[in-house]
Order: sequence, then C-alpha cells, then structure tokens
Amino acid sequence: MEPPVSHTAGILYPGYSAEDDYPTLEGLLGGGVRLPLVHTLMREDAHRVDALLDVGSEDVLSEGAGKLLEHEVQSVIWACTSGSFVFGWDGARDQVEKLQAVTGLPTSSTSFAFVHAAARLGLRRVAVAATYPADVAERFVEFLHVAGIEVVRLSSRGIITAAEVGTLGREQVLEFAAANDDDRAQALLMPDTALHSVAWLDELEQRLGKTVLTANQVSAWEGLRLAGDRAAREGLGTLFRQAPAQAGEKEGGERGSSPN
Repeated sequence: MEPPVSHTAGILYPGYSAEDDYPTLEGLLGGGVRLPLVHTLMREDAHRVDALLDVGSEDVLSEGAGKLLEHEVQSVIWACTSGSFVFGWDGARDQVEKLQAVTGLPTSSTSFAFVHAAARLGLRRVAVAATYPADVAERFVEFLHVAGIEVVRLSSRGIITAAEVGTLGREQVLEFAAANDDDRAQALLMPDTALHSVAWLDELEQRLGKTVLTANQVSAWEGLRLAGDRAAREGLGTLFRQAPAQAGEKEGGERGSSPN
C-alpha cells in the first residue's frame, strides 16, 4: 500500500520544455509528496521581455490556477523565473499577490524561491549561469540585488526559446555550470525552469565543490515549504538537506515583504 500523501505543492508551468523534472522530483522526494503540474499558455516561446510579460500576465496565470485547484493542492508556485523577475521586484510581488487572491492558498514564484533559498543557506555572493539572452539575465541580477544578493559573475548562454533549453542534456548542463562558476561565489544559481537539472543536483555540486541552486529545485522546495513540509532530504543538493523555515517565518535578507 502506498503511503498517504502528506504534502501537495501545485506547479504552474509555462509551455513544454523541462516539466518532466517534476515527476523526477516526486520520485526522488519519496512517498508523501505530490507535485501536480498544469501547463499555462505560452503564446510565443521566446526569452524576450515582451513575450515574457505576456507569459506571466494575470489572465494567463489565473486560468492556470483554476485548473490547478482541481488537484487539491496546498500551495501554488508559478514555476517561471524569467516570467516573474522580468516584472521587477514590486511587479513580481504584485503578480504573486494577484495569483494568491485566485487560489486562496500560500503562493509564490521561482524568482522569490531563489531569494528564500539563498536566505535559508546564508548566501550573499553568487554566480549566475543563465541560459537567457544577456538583457533578460541582467534583470535577474537586478532582482537579486534588491534582495541583498551580490552577483559576482553573470554568464548568459543566449538561448531564445525554452524548447531549445529543454534539449540540453546532462553533460552540457554540468559543463555549463562548471565553466561559469566563480571562486568568489558562495553558490552558483541556474535560473531557467526550462533547464533540466534535478536528476543531477548532487553531481552538479560535486563538480563545482559548492552549493548549486536550480530553478526547478527551488520551485519544488518553495512549494513544499509553503505546503508545510519540514523534512530534510538527501539526493537533491544542499538546499534539500536543510529543513525549511516555517511558512511565514522571516527568512531574512530580502527587502520588505515577499511571498511567504
């Protein structure tokens, strides 16, 4: 008999690229966790500011949230880093608050998940290996700066579509991470939810010799944190080995109030 489900974090995911990271995560997390996923509308697959503003628009997210509530989730994560930080800090917070008004549940986004994860681990200086074009990646740096996180190195792979990012395999991801680390950084951040990563989290950290945070990893961690999951787990990098702070507990390090 399967163990009863104890925590269910709902995932709103734009389009199709690396959504299979979430079933992989379910398997690695073990019994008692569900991560149901709903695909949101992506009118144009492009890491371009105007397209990303549409991907993260209120009507698109509201429609997806309605479908996600059918899965009896306990929290909701907008699992799109660029489709949240592109709005800026205040815009991303407004985006989450409007989404939470629809769901009535603890709600966050991948951009804030990175901030909360970094705060939980006490990270102040990071390197960023972004698959996006440089102008989009710079907006992530600006978002982290508001949270008090210094980016000591930014690398941009310049890939336009999420679909192409999703084709990168294990060795390409490991090499991309290793080539764009920095000795001054306490951790490396890889911010695209279109990038497969969760099957290789421990391998990534072993290759670099430091903490690596990836978009689908922090999204799941944030969702489970908001759903009330307090378990520390092995096999999913340094972040999951740390028991999350209670939902509503100050993680520290970010400006003002952020989704929690």
